Amino acid sequence: MEIGIDSFAAILPDPATGQVPSATIRMAELIEEVEVADRVGLDVFGIGEHHRAEFLDSAPTIILAAAAARTSQIKLTSAVTIISAADPVRVFQEFATLDLISKGRAEIVVGRGSFVEAYPLFGLDTRDYDDLFAEKLDLLLALQESTNVTWDGRFRAPLSGQGVYPRPHQQQLPIWIGVGGTPQSFARAGALGLPLMIAIIGGSFERFRPLVDLYREAGKRAGHSPEVLKIGIHAMGFVGESDAAAKDAFFPGWAHLTANIGRERGWSPPTRQQFEVMAGPEGAFLVGDPTTVTAKILQAIETLGGTSRITFQMSTAALDTAAMKRSIELLGTEVAPAVRAAQRLNTLA
Repeated sequence: MEIGIDSFAAILPDPATGQVPSATIRMAELIEEVEVADRVGLDVFGIGEHHRAEFLDSAPTIILAAAAARTSQIKLTSAVTIISAADPVRVFQEFATLDLISKGRAEIVVGRGSFVEAYPLFGLDTRDYDDLFAEKLDLLLALQESTNVTWDGRFRAPLSGQGVYPRPHQQQLPIWIGVGGTPQSFARAGALGLPLMIAIIGGSFERFRPLVDLYREAGKRAGHSPEVLKIGIHAMGFVGESDAAAKDAFFPGWAHLTANIGRERGWSPPTRQQFEVMAGPEGAFLVGDPTTVTAKILQAIETLGGTSRITFQMSTAALDTAAMKRSIELLGTEVAPAVRAAQRLNTLA
């Protein structure tokens, strides 16, 4: 069971003054967060991809490469790479280079992106949202398998056997599929036999169980063994010294970002009551003290029929850097060992 962190490199205004902190300082703090995660024994650190003012992660492989030079054990992944808006050849080259720098610690989580800013930015039509993803994933998987690829598609110039270099340190770069709540995405990942990273950023874990079952059934029908059909969860999460402290550190940034995005999408303004429900026993937020968070992780694992990885999206607490680093420490030194010990006991039982 792997436990880690995903960051969107959020840069949030001070709620009291409205002043936005220095992007340079925030980036330095982010690299320090990866260092702390590595030091306390967490398994993975992911950097998202957005093209918005609220986030500094438009070039995630560069951030991951900087982190690779300052860490030694932790896996480094995207969370997610918007493959639909990118050139798969360039994506492969960048992550293969990251894999060489990190000596085999690079992974890719690819998806279509829940934000669409990348599409017009790179001259793509959102009406091709599904077709872009399917075609470019196909090419990325071909590059994973072979140095010299012959390939033809609609959205990119064909390849006629050219070599794509460098090759990664690992025999194959691990590629995960990042999904939200679309059944077709779960079925496609299962049919391809690719590990699945599910973004569960609201509601409950229970409502995703039918989709997880769909993924596993599609994989089984395609002839893939259960061992390759790995499930990962990307969830909103934060660990504090107490439940109240964790909530107070996480809520202001969550409310700010949710309100901004909600205005664009026609949502009602977020409330503290909504947040408390999501952080409560039935909600999908992993926010609280180590005991609370451990219990909720174990509950999520059971609800989904087993998971291989859980990553915490805790960027919204970036205003309090000391609390952020302490949260990472608690996740690595208290929560992760407790989850693994409980799983060992279940295995022996």
